[in-house]
Amino acid sequence: MPRLRTVVAVAGTALLVRRAMRRRIEASPLWPLPALAEPVSGRPRSRALRLLVTRHERIADGVVQLRLEGRDLPAWEPGAHLDLVLPSGLVRQYSLCGDPEDTSSYTVATRLVGAAEGGRGGSREVHDELREGMEVEVRGPRNRFPLAPAPAYVFVAGGIGITPVLPMLRAVQGRADWRLLYGGRTRASMPFLEEIEKLRGGAVTVVAEDVAGRPDLDGLLADLPEGTAVYCCGPEGLMEAVSRALPAHCGLHLERFTAHTSTEGNGSFEVELRRSGRTLTVPADSTVLAAVRAELPDTVYSCEQGFCGTCQQRVLEGEIDHRDELLTDAERDDSILICVSRARGERLVLDM
Repeated sequence: MPRLRTVVAVAGTALLVRRAMRRRIEASPLWPLPALAEPVSGRPRSRALRLLVTRHERIADGVVQLRLEGRDLPAWEPGAHLDLVLPSGLVRQYSLCGDPEDTSSYTVATRLVGAAEGGRGGSREVHDELREGMEVEVRGPRNRFPLAPAPAYVFVAGGIGITPVLPMLRAVQGRADWRLLYGGRTRASMPFLEEIEKLRGGAVTVVAEDVAGRPDLDGLLADLPEGTAVYCCGPEGLMEAVSRALPAHCGLHLERFTAHTSTEGNGSFEVELRRSGRTLTVPADSTVLAAVRAELPDTVYSCEQGFCGTCQQRVLEGEIDHRDELLTDAERDDSILICVSRARGERLVLDM
C-alpha cells in the first residue's frame, strides 16, 4: 500500500508540473510560436541517392566527366542538374549532360576552377580525389533551366556551359529550327566538341578565342523570328552580353554557375532570431549566415551560393531581398536562403 501511495503521489506531481509549464508557455509573449509542418533548415530538398562512380575521364583540358551508376534513377529533362555531395561534405551543382532515357546512370562534367578564378575547392576535389569505384551521394535531379516549347531556338554556351545545353540540342534535332554558338578559350578546352560539330539540322558556330577572338553576338541574335527562345549558359560576362544584345521579341533563359549576387545597394540590417531571443546586426559586407553562425555555430549550411537549400529558414516578419537560384515563387513568400539573400528593409525576423 505505501508503494501504491508513492506511485499516485509521483503521478499527481507530474501532472501538476505539466499543467504549470503549459500555463507558463501560453503566457509567454512568444506563444504560439509559428510552426512548420516540417522543419526546413538543414533538410535536403530531395531524396539522397548513393551512386557508384564508374567513369572518371578527362574529356578536355581541365574538364573531367563522371558517370554515376545506380538503379531506377529518378527521371530528368534537359536543363536539369544534380547536387553532388563530395567526400569532404562540400556540395556542388553540376548539370546533367547524358541521356535522359538512361535510368541506370547520370553523367556530369566539371571544369577545374582555381582559387584565382574564385574556386573554393569543389572542382579540385572532383578532379583529384574522386575515383572509379567510389560511392558518392547525390540529390536531385532538379531543373531551373527547362527547355520550353518555342518556334525556334538559339543556344549560347561558354566553355563548361555546354553541359546543360547538350541534351537540349539532342532534344530539338528535327523538331525545331535552332542555332548554336559555342565559345571557349581554346578548342582543346571545349568538351563535347566532336559530337557538337557532327550535329545536323541546325547551324553550329564554334569560336575559340585564342584564334578567332570574341564571338559576334549581335550578328548571332539579329533577324531572329518572333518568339525565339534564347538559352545561354557560361561566364557572367557572356550572359550579360547576350542580355544586352537580345531583341525584345525573344525570350531569354539563363543558367548560372554561381548565384547572381551584387553588393550594390547593400546596407546593414537587423535580424531577430525569434526562438533564440537574440537580435543580430548583419553588416553590409557580410551575410545573414555569417552573423547567425557567430551566435549559433551549429547552424547548418553547405554551398554558400544559394543553390542547395541547406540553409533555408522561415521568415516571420520583414521583406526579403532574394538572391538565390533555388526557391520557388511560393517558397519566396516566407522563406530565405541565409547564405546569399538579405533584408530589403531594416529588419528580418527568422524562425530560429
